[in-house]
Amino acid sequence: MILCHQLHWTGHIVQMPDHCLPKQLLYSQFKNGTRKVGGQENRFKNGRGAISYDSSDQTALYIRMLGDVRVRSRAGFETERRGSHPYIDFRIFHSNSEIEVSVSARNVRRLLSFQRYLRSSRFFRGITLPNSSNFLDDDYNGQAKCMLEKVGNWNFDIFLFDRLTNGNSLVTLTFHLFNLHGLIEHFQLDTMKLRRFLVMVQEDYHSQNPYHNAVHAADVTQAMHCYLKEPKLSQSLTPWDILVSLIAAAAHDLDHPGVNQPFLIKTNHYLATLYKNTSVLENHHWRSAVGLLRESGLFAHMSLETRQLMESQIGALILATDISRQNEYLSLFRTHLDKEDLCLEQENHRHLVLQMALKCADICNPCRTWELSKQWSEKVTEEFFHQGDVEKKYGLGVSPLCDRETETIANIQIGFITYLVEPLFAEWARFSNTKLSQTMLGHLGLNKASWKGVHREQSSSGDDTDPAFEEMDSDIVPQEH
Repeated sequence: MILCHQLHWTGHIVQMPDHCLPKQLLYSQFKNGTRKVGGQENRFKNGRGAISYDSSDQTALYIRMLGDVRVRSRAGFETERRGSHPYIDFRIFHSNSEIEVSVSARNVRRLLSFQRYLRSSRFFRGITLPNSSNFLDDDYNGQAKCMLEKVGNWNFDIFLFDRLTNGNSLVTLTFHLFNLHGLIEHFQLDTMKLRRFLVMVQEDYHSQNPYHNAVHAADVTQAMHCYLKEPKLSQSLTPWDILVSLIAAAAHDLDHPGVNQPFLIKTNHYLATLYKNTSVLENHHWRSAVGLLRESGLFAHMSLETRQLMESQIGALILATDISRQNEYLSLFRTHLDKEDLCLEQENHRHLVLQMALKCADICNPCRTWELSKQWSEKVTEEFFHQGDVEKKYGLGVSPLCDRETETIANIQIGFITYLVEPLFAEWARFSNTKLSQTMLGHLGLNKASWKGVHREQSSSGDDTDPAFEEMDSDIVPQEH
């Protein structure tokens, strides 16, 4: 609780009631966000922030920043308005005039009621808003609808799908999967609330990030769907398991700043302080997801105990994507496979398998076809190098794999595949030895060979992997990352 003084508090996210806030009241809260400092009420512009606190767990402080709620400096570092922790506006790393326009437009959209947003967004432009029960009939048309019919295929091209949906791949795909798995009917979900929740999730990803953006989240969600279809899982998972898995996949990198944990720590970022330098980004992704769930009221019709259980399980899945803890999860999973004692009728065993499935989905890019894998490799390397450029500019010391003058895409990918991807997918194939697992391992081997060929052409030094890769943090590597 020592960090509360550093943040603007709008009072906009409080204890979620058991019923949905009226749209007029909700809009009023967004529009008239206020904060209290020293007993005085002050209004601020261009953003909002929120704090949610669970009194039953005094360590569970959730903080989510929305929009521009702190003083920003396009020159680099600047002290926070009411705190002592320096920070960087990560958007300047990828700065251009269009970014400011898009961020401003996003803030305006978030101020609108959901109905007004639907009518004003490009996604629904020219389309008469249908009844909520007919979303799937009217929203998905043409080639995008055809692609959704094959959403369970491993060669699903998420980049093409994102173009066909006009940049709404995460909303469109996840809503379709909820319907496909029968979750809307089973949990009696309000489709408008579900759509609103997914729109907020998609909006809270940073589109200027070359890699950690909503398209990556959609790709991970599609991969998770493929794993949920595997015989061992499909025969054992409950609707609850599927629900938690899809939400965790869609929100697993929510509000990712485009830099890794060591960067946040060495710049004394408030998130590093808040989470005590432990799984900083993963904790933030989880807490951000919880905030959006509460804000949307999607599960307000469920009991408080049920909602808390859901939030906890979503958090456990997201925290498992921390690559720095991969050996811990992999060792436990391998032990169960060696003993052949995995029993998916037991909830804790199913949950471990779902954690491993999300870990696989998160770093499955090298297991895709070469055309898709290469695109992801280029994007994640671009993000690495952006961080390295900033570290050089401010004399922070360049992180491993982030120096564009000494590293190459091929070298990074060879190390990534060797130290992280191959060990994980080898154990997954032991658990689920199916056609999909063999396909993934096949692509993995071919892609590694292709990168070795590229590396030889560039340096004529053979397979020169970087041992520094073993030190990589979850969010600079995982998604290839």
